Amino acid sequence: MRTRFLIAFLAAAAAATCAASAAAQSGKRSEPSAKRPQVTRGEQIRNLDFLFGALKVAPDDVTAKAIEERIWALWTASHSDTANLLMTRVKTAIEAKDLDLAIKLLDAIVKVKPDYVEAWNRRATIFYMKKDYGHALADIRQVLKREPRHFGALAGFGLILQDIGDDKQALEVYRRALALYPRMERIPDLVKTLEEKVEGRNI
Repeated sequence: MRTRFLIAFLAAAAAATCAASAAAQSGKRSEPSAKRPQVTRGEQIRNLDFLFGALKVAPDDVTAKAIEERIWALWTASHSDTANLLMTRVKTAIEAKDLDLAIKLLDAIVKVKPDYVEAWNRRATIFYMKKDYGHALADIRQVLKREPRHFGALAGFGLILQDIGDDKQALEVYRRALALYPRMERIPDLVKTLEEKVEGRNI
């Protein structure tokens, strides 16, 4: 169940990547690249700041999910045709259950574009699927170093901590995720279970 939960985030990110790639390719055909305004890092951060503010006060799950999808879209925007192409191949490799190929493709992406957060996150997820927790944790640290608000990486971090038996630390990590995204799927239930287990709360 934990793996399926993390794969859900992987799927959401993959869909956002492919949508961004398709939009970029469509934009190429419809107008010269020189006319397309480039989103600066500062603008992206301001957009994310606004979305995270909205995510924290979303009145219902539908609204929260829509905001989550916009955040994923910003995270998966590589601003690199090469990275977009490779990420599309990563998705194909995962669908074919060729995780080793997916990792090799992601190795290439983080080498040429080390500031691309979603490549690190995607590789961490695949390492988790392979139960290679050491490499998964190393990549999660790279994600959180670049984007401390990455609730997907925090969820993965918590799942790994639970798998290795550190329920107390997992609870703290899940609470960090919920502080960012109160309506995050399944995390409230995990927090409730761990609170009862770690702190003895009868909620």
